[in-house]
This record gives sequence, structure tokens and C-alpha cells, in this order.
Amino acid sequence: MAVAVLGAGFGYYRAARAYRGFTGTIYVDLPRGTSTNGIAVELAKAGVVGSRWDFWLAHFMNQGRSLKAGEYAFSSPASAREVERRIARGDVFYLELLVPEGKNMFDIGAAVEQLGVFKSADFVKAAQDPTYIHDLDPKAPTLEGYLFPSTYRLNHRTTPAMLCRMMTDRFRAAWRSLNTNANVHDTVTLASLVEKEGKLEEERPLIAAVFTNRLRIGMKLECDPTTIYAAQLLGLYRGTIYRSDLDRDHPYNTYSHVGLPPGPIANPGIPSLTAALHPAESADLYFVRKPDDSGAHQFSSTLAAHSNAVEKYRRARQLH
Repeated sequence: MAVAVLGAGFGYYRAARAYRGFTGTIYVDLPRGTSTNGIAVELAKAGVVGSRWDFWLAHFMNQGRSLKAGEYAFSSPASAREVERRIARGDVFYLELLVPEGKNMFDIGAAVEQLGVFKSADFVKAAQDPTYIHDLDPKAPTLEGYLFPSTYRLNHRTTPAMLCRMMTDRFRAAWRSLNTNANVHDTVTLASLVEKEGKLEEERPLIAAVFTNRLRIGMKLECDPTTIYAAQLLGLYRGTIYRSDLDRDHPYNTYSHVGLPPGPIANPGIPSLTAALHPAESADLYFVRKPDDSGAHQFSSTLAAHSNAVEKYRRARQLH
């Protein structure tokens, strides 16, 4: 009896003592389907617990409750019981990727690289493969436009392809919520232009109307963000638009080509998608930013009125 009590006491001590057999922060990946023994072995191998038997005992003391798969981060000494509790709670490690509306695949790649998950170039390469969206948009040249703006949880197991799948799945759900039979390719492409030009949500239907009116009469869209995107695709963007960018004969440059570009130039959110589906009733063909830093635009239906608005903008900016 005394031996059993001593053994139980020693076992409790082993399970309750803080242990750290690693330096810095260590990450332990426990894939779905890993057995309790497999979990115990991985934790012991990583130096998170003193031995696999310590984890086994801690798990037994907690009546064999369910353990959750995932990636776990450990940075300080912890007992086998504390480790077991964390895995039973599913206290998994993740990195949060925030993708605002209007960001393109180059922006997203840079943000992921900054998190340290994988290289920007690897994400851009994965996003240039439209396979994940071709059933919905057979004309999509890349996944641009379908990498839906949202917040995503990533870990060190996340691959560029996995992130592309998550983002396109989120787009599908958003598109379904719009309850429309509209052409997805043209809608998303137009919405991406609206997203880049319209900083104020209430103006987006007006901007969509300008582009829709121009498309109807065969007038060039002359959308500056398409010029920037064309330069980005070629690796030639220098942080501002030059005359050579406007003159470049590139299919995405709406200064040199009539109609919509071959595909989206950014990833629009619900307000811009809604604006593209339901443009305002307007005869306007032009807009220019107001010089008051509000993000608002002056809309015009004639070239003369637009020229006056542009001149007012230039004069006001010269005073600053």
C-alpha cells in the first residue's frame, strides 16, 4: 500500500513539475489523427515534457479527455498537466493575416512574408494559377479579384496554395450572399476598379456608373490604378505614375485599351461588388478627386465641366 502511495505521489510530482528542455520558442505540429502516444512522443522529442510517460500520466489523471490537433507554441517551462490542458482546450498557435479591401496579390504576398509564413514570391506564384476559381470564372487569368478581403488565421503549416484556397472559398460565400446571376468575371473586374478609385463607400455606385457609361459608348476607362497594375505585373512600378506608364501598350492599361482589363486588378469587398452590380443612375463620364483630402470626388457629365474641376483641383493643390 505504501509503495502504491509513493508511486502515485511520484507520478503526480512528475506530471506537475515545470519542465523545459528547449530554448527560445518551439512549435509542435500535431496533425489530425495523431494518437495520444504519438502526441506524447512528439512533445518529449521537442523537450516540452520530460518524457512521454509524463504526458501519458497527465492525460490519465484528466480521465483521457479529447486532445485537439493543431500547431502549438511553447516558450516557457510548463508541467505535463499544463501542456495536456492546453492541448485539450485546443489552444493552438496561429498568425493573423488581415487583408483589407482593395489589396492585390502583391500586397497580400508582402503581408504574409512579413508574418514569416512564406515568401511573397511563392504566394504570387500560387495566386497566378486560376485553377481554384475556374469553375466559377473560366476567363480568370489569375486568382486576383477572388482573394477575398478578410482576416485569416495561418500557422507554419499553411502553404501558399492553402491560403489561396481559403481566400477563394471566402469569396464564394460572399458571392452567394449577393444572390445574383450576373457575369462574375465582368462584375468582379469592374468592382476591382471601383474599389481602387472609391475611398468613400457612398461614392462607389457613382464611380461604377461612370465606368459603366464609358463602357456603353466605347470610351476608354482611363483608370489610373489599371496603369499601376500593368506596371506591377511587369515589375516596373516605381511608386508613382509616369508618362511612359500611361503610354504603355499593355492589356491591363485602360489608357491604351478600350473596355475592361482582362481581369481584376485588386480584391474588392462587398460594397464595391454591390456597386458594380447596381451602379447609380447617372449620366456622368468623368470624376476627379476633390482637393480637400476628404477622399470625395467631383463628378461631371461633360468634358468642359470636368476640365474646370481638374483646374480647380490643381490650383488648390498648388496652394498647399
